[in-house]
Amino acid sequence: METPYPKPISLTQTRIGWIGIGVMGAAMASHLLSAGYSLTIYARSPSKASSLLSQGAHLAHSPHQLARQSDVVFTMVGNPQDVKQIVLQPNGILSTLNPGAVIVDHTSSSPSLARQIYASAREKGCWSVDAPVSGGDIGAREGKLAIFAGGERPVVEWLTPLLDLMGRVTYMGEAGYGQSCKIGNQIMVGANLMGLSEGLVFAEKAGLELSKYMEAIRGGGAGSTAMELFGRRTIERDFKPGAFVEYMVKDLGMGVDVVKEEEDERVVVLPGAALCKQLFSSMVANGDGKLGIQGLITVVERINGK
Repeated sequence: METPYPKPISLTQTRIGWIGIGVMGAAMASHLLSAGYSLTIYARSPSKASSLLSQGAHLAHSPHQLARQSDVVFTMVGNPQDVKQIVLQPNGILSTLNPGAVIVDHTSSSPSLARQIYASAREKGCWSVDAPVSGGDIGAREGKLAIFAGGERPVVEWLTPLLDLMGRVTYMGEAGYGQSCKIGNQIMVGANLMGLSEGLVFAEKAGLELSKYMEAIRGGGAGSTAMELFGRRTIERDFKPGAFVEYMVKDLGMGVDVVKEEEDERVVVLPGAALCKQLFSSMVANGDGKLGIQGLITVVERINGK
């Protein structure tokens, strides 16, 4: 049984594949299993798959094996190089994907790569949607992610029964637009985290009790989703990753270094984002690339001699 696009997605017939079961990917995939869908996963480290396997997932031994038996393949991996290898290499997803099947890439990746994957998929009679997400590990666990979708609108609408299990999807436009939206999102997240970090360092230096300080400003102009997601964690020195610092460097780099894609007409000067990237990069250089992005406060503290 199978349901290639545009045959409606069916709980009992649609075959779903998932590649990438890290902090975010595993939580997102679990919602599909909880809803009753058949899910096949691929993991470079099969030991990490035990939780999803216990929920009923099946294990594929390679991306091309997974693709051959899937109507929809979700990817949620680390960086554009991983996406390119998994999707476009001779033994990647597209090598065995059946006509009408759809690739959904949740990785925060390059807009130009999203357009390349879309073109390659169409040549094979398949489809692709770039659909990066925002909301961190909490949003992934609670099924409340913001999902930014680029590609063909009818294909995105066809995917709605699956995407709605993970969060709220917004159609952004043609292929690559989902990734461009995510880069813009990360530029704003970085700025918010810088403000949160500097505000907390200032408040502590001024002698304020940090929990009371955060509660006082939450309802005013300083209130933000970044504060709600990361404020308490930052105060409690909980730097466990929902989103890795090293990935934030990658995301911001795709905004401030977009000239590397040879798309000059899309280049803008972003001094704040460039500074954010520099600060996050200093964390990577200091060995903190695997911390959560709320760890940015450690850079501000270090600058202030703490």
